[in-house]
Amino acid sequence: MSQMTALLGVLRTHDGDELILEADRSPQFLKAGEPLRLFLRSIPPDRHQHMLEELLQPDEREALADSGTVASRYESGEHGTFQAHVRGRGGERIRFVREPDDDEPTQTHPPVPQAALEAAAQAVATASAPPAPVPVVAPVVAPPSPTRGEAPRPLQQLLALAQERRASDLHVATGESPVLRIDGRLIPVGGRTPEPDAMLEGLLSEADTASLAAGVAVDLAVALPSGARFRLNVYPHDGGVALAARVLRPAPPALASLHLPVDLGWVTQLPHGLVLFCGPTGSGKSTTMASLVRELLQRRGGVLLTLEDPIEYAFSAPRGSLVRQREIGRHVPDFPTGLRDALREDPDVLLVGEMRDVDSIQLALTAAETGHLVLASLHSRSAPAAVERIVDAYPAERQRQVRVQLADALRGVVSQRLLPKVGGGRVPALEVLRVNQAAAASIRDGKTPQLVSIMQTGANQGMIPMARCIRQLVETGVVSAEVGREATS
Repeated sequence: MSQMTALLGVLRTHDGDELILEADRSPQFLKAGEPLRLFLRSIPPDRHQHMLEELLQPDEREALADSGTVASRYESGEHGTFQAHVRGRGGERIRFVREPDDDEPTQTHPPVPQAALEAAAQAVATASAPPAPVPVVAPVVAPPSPTRGEAPRPLQQLLALAQERRASDLHVATGESPVLRIDGRLIPVGGRTPEPDAMLEGLLSEADTASLAAGVAVDLAVALPSGARFRLNVYPHDGGVALAARVLRPAPPALASLHLPVDLGWVTQLPHGLVLFCGPTGSGKSTTMASLVRELLQRRGGVLLTLEDPIEYAFSAPRGSLVRQREIGRHVPDFPTGLRDALREDPDVLLVGEMRDVDSIQLALTAAETGHLVLASLHSRSAPAAVERIVDAYPAERQRQVRVQLADALRGVVSQRLLPKVGGGRVPALEVLRVNQAAAASIRDGKTPQLVSIMQTGANQGMIPMARCIRQLVETGVVSAEVGREATS
């Protein structure tokens, strides 16, 4: 099955009627002119060109080169027939419109203005998504319950083993032995297990199967009879099908149990503003955020609203507090929609699982400016890099304005890593930036490199650069000198 046919299959699976393809942009799925809310990634130019060659005959390509527009008819087999409208002398834009089936009543819709189409495309584009050879789409239109039916017994056994061994992740792939990630290290389980297809039998819907056929990853969550919860990502790769399972902890740990090398209690005392938590995947930033929120609710109460993908920790509501947890794809289509809703839902504290694009960044800044305390995660390697990533998400003509807004709303950045600990286990290493007057001025003036020296001289305000934190962990014997050298090299 070609990628183009598979994408049309995804369109039919979600009852859409239009598909728009453009090089270096996400595929746009529409229904009656409205975008279907999918997490999308862009199609590389070479793949877009390959689909164009598959679609058009030589004479049609000549006509396109002459006039800049051509219409064609595309038979996609079981997915039906589509009218294809190609625009641009290089075929920059391909628009598929589904023809009604013979037994389907013919409906006519008013033409969708070009401005509306462009707005729809912009609304669903994922600005911060990294490039990929194929688009990665996690369907979130009319999704099933996030916890599917009972997992097959072989999968249950592996998940229970991951929980028993205190692993953070489980990896299973076609033709390979399962692997656990324990304390950051990959540990093979050994033995023979059923293929992932057999392990997932009964868990994948028809929509999930169509997505996998289109080169699309599928997210789902499963629970064991014991109540343990796991997030699964199922994806195709060159060896077949693979799955990665993340162990979800039942409740956030107490802040003191994290043994953070730097006191972050100041976060729980902030009345409003934005605090960013950054670091690579699996660095523990979500756990640190959750523990701080737990501490905050116990100290002062208030309304907590979380937006997560998926819900990772179940928060309890101490006396004087309310907890409202929303899962992307289950309770709300995406982060921007959830953040827009949040501004009308009277939260005191917003926990945002991830700021992924310009819309979610802008709405988080707005919430912070309007009297809310916003804790959000961001993928970046350091505190200064987190500031630059936010600014770089905007077009050049808006970056000056965003720097001013960020300088006013940002209260701190916590960058985190997990390092192997002497004697086993892992320990967090932190970089902490608190936005004082000097830091705000550096952000506002575009002098982000100065934030490093501000952290170096701000120890009395609870600031610390990553290199110093690692050095202290080595000096106190928490991590080895070798680990320290590798971490700072």
